[in-house]
Amino acid sequence: MAHELEVWLFADRVGTLALVDGRLSFCYVPAWLSLPNAVALSASLPLQGEPFDDHKTRPFFAGLLPEGQMRRLIAQRFQVSGQNDFALLDHIGGECAGAVTFLEQGQALPMPTRNDDVQWLNDEEVVALLDELPRRPMLAGKDGLRLSLAGAQDKLPVVFDGVRIGLPHNGTPSSHILKPAIHAVEDSVLNEGFCMALAEAMQLKPARSHVHAVLNRPFLLVERYDRVVDAQGCRQRLHQEDFCQALGVVPEMKYQNEGGPDLALCFDLVRRTTRPSAPQVLRLFDYVIFNALIGNHDAHAKNFSLLYAGKTLILAPLYDTLSTAVYPTLTPKMAMKIGSKYKFSEVEKRHWDQFAEGVGLAKAQAKRRILELAKSLPPTARKLQSDPGHRFAGHAVIERIIALIEQRCTLTIRRLAEPTADAAEPST
Repeated sequence: MAHELEVWLFADRVGTLALVDGRLSFCYVPAWLSLPNAVALSASLPLQGEPFDDHKTRPFFAGLLPEGQMRRLIAQRFQVSGQNDFALLDHIGGECAGAVTFLEQGQALPMPTRNDDVQWLNDEEVVALLDELPRRPMLAGKDGLRLSLAGAQDKLPVVFDGVRIGLPHNGTPSSHILKPAIHAVEDSVLNEGFCMALAEAMQLKPARSHVHAVLNRPFLLVERYDRVVDAQGCRQRLHQEDFCQALGVVPEMKYQNEGGPDLALCFDLVRRTTRPSAPQVLRLFDYVIFNALIGNHDAHAKNFSLLYAGKTLILAPLYDTLSTAVYPTLTPKMAMKIGSKYKFSEVEKRHWDQFAEGVGLAKAQAKRRILELAKSLPPTARKLQSDPGHRFAGHAVIERIIALIEQRCTLTIRRLAEPTADAAEPST
């Protein structure tokens, strides 16, 4: 028996997601294909009349859903199998990353006129929500809420008007992502808030975020870069997809050591899809170096995205960046190799050279940029720590992050200054 969901992009029905005998397939509808301004849903799902099989379909659609324990809890709540992407999208695929919405056949797309269907919360309700999230990810099953974000960490799409926090209902786009403290990761909110602010201070153009607290409960509010306010003051969705979706890689294989994308594949994707690609490639290079120097070992391919601006694709702002290396209990291995090394402590000049060559950059140009960032990062971090506007001073975790950054930058500058062993060898 076939089950079908209609796939909408913005206000257009673009295709049908079907489940037949436990396997997914996706097909664009002829009306969408015939439009001159039709765009593909994903770089991995080009516009075509033939349906895509499960192997081609699953990476994009499963990539919209939460992972791990969050996914299991949501599946339990709806009494469906944890492996059933289709049923989960049916239940929570109303407000997703990008501009995709899933509706049952014949269901009308909710069109909020002024983004005004928001359930505003008082402080006690916000705290109750923070308490409920670990048990009820995405507040799955609450009336009028169909919210989904990828990832293994608790988070929730919300509307924030500068003062109040609210839950978007019936098709109203959210404006921010609320990220509560990660259980068993000390001061994760401060850590991520600091790293995101540091990326901003380094002019790397990350997603805008700030540390917020309600009744002494801290959380991070990250402004959604895939939402934009139009001339009438209405919030609109922008389409986006992460690198795993664009490369056709299922979320459970997001780490390179599990067969997921490496840096060469990521850079190749940006070169292939963005126009003009040169500045986007350099921005991605900056993101990779920044993550390495601050000790963000969890920078896998789902933590980079492409943003669709009409028919043009650009690299999305940096997001999900925090220093995991300051926690001794978390892995010392980076999610993607630099050269042939997973451990930052083992990355020497020749590995930086390997990395530059592997992603198509000139070694001299790459070295110059790595040195620039390694020299300016420690003083920028110190300055940010003492900036009274941010309240990062006096926190042990921030002190540990800065010490780690200073150590990594010093090591990198020293190693890049060393003559390479292969410099004397004749070129082949």
